Amino acid sequence: MPPIDGGHVASRLCPPYETSPKTLSIVRHHLKQADEANVQRKQFGNGRPQVPVIGQGTWYLDRGDRKSAIAALQRGIDLGMTHIDTAEMYGDAELVIADAIAGKRDDLFLVSKVLPSNASRRGTITACERSLKRLKTDRLDCYLLHWRGSFSLEDTIAAFDELIAAGKIRSWGVSNFDVDDLDHLHAVAGKGRIACNQVLYHLQERAIEHAVIPWCEQHGVAVVAYSPFGHNEFPSARSKGGEVLQTIADAHKATARQVALSFLTRAPAVFAIPKASSAEHAAENAAAGKLTLSDSEISTLDKAFPRGPKPRGLPML
Repeated sequence: MPPIDGGHVASRLCPPYETSPKTLSIVRHHLKQADEANVQRKQFGNGRPQVPVIGQGTWYLDRGDRKSAIAALQRGIDLGMTHIDTAEMYGDAELVIADAIAGKRDDLFLVSKVLPSNASRRGTITACERSLKRLKTDRLDCYLLHWRGSFSLEDTIAAFDELIAAGKIRSWGVSNFDVDDLDHLHAVAGKGRIACNQVLYHLQERAIEHAVIPWCEQHGVAVVAYSPFGHNEFPSARSKGGEVLQTIADAHKATARQVALSFLTRAPAVFAIPKASSAEHAAENAAAGKLTLSDSEISTLDKAFPRGPKPRGLPML
């Protein structure tokens, strides 16, 4: 079932950031470290390259100030967030990215997605070539099926195989796939073919921990968390959970959002792709990639933001 358009659009907007003097001071501190690659890397699934644990999402990147968007992407790249995620669904985001990555392509792990309505064998190839042209590059590091649609997985995978053979993509994966879909995909594609599954994951939506993350860990598939701050759902500093976040953040001289990103990416298979609307926000996100929480801090956050019961279906936006 496709994501609800309105919710999907709204969810990828950069949510409001805290603007307390303390938070701004921390963010500016990280901004001064722009010459350092702060983000830790880990393997993007079995036998695949090392990729920054924190990357850059780009939904609605084209709707704000273009110069700020480009500056945010470039600062993120300078700080080590070289995993950049986009999609043909994201309007003109691919065009903005093209300007931001000019001269930097070889340093990046670049990902885009095909819409299910275009995911026939021929349609997938055409969509990929269109994205490559918009991004002004000759290849993608990973190409995803945005969610499962009406075209057969066999046809989409056949298109992915053609694109790999032509050197236009280096790997492929999916987004918004639950365990049943992953089982079907694995049966069709075979062992070791699926690079990643990109899914909704934030402190107050931890459903993927029940089955999706364990499935991906078992099969060597990377899990990429989209909307890691939620859609206007990041805990208020005045809430009980927000107070827990801030206490841990203070102990690390970090921000609450950095703590959240570190918690979400604690499992070896999990990566996150927050969106930033400014260079300062990009610096804040990047610094989360070098923050390590203790076992006791993870346990405290686990209690403050319980994952809840296993849902009947995969949450998505």
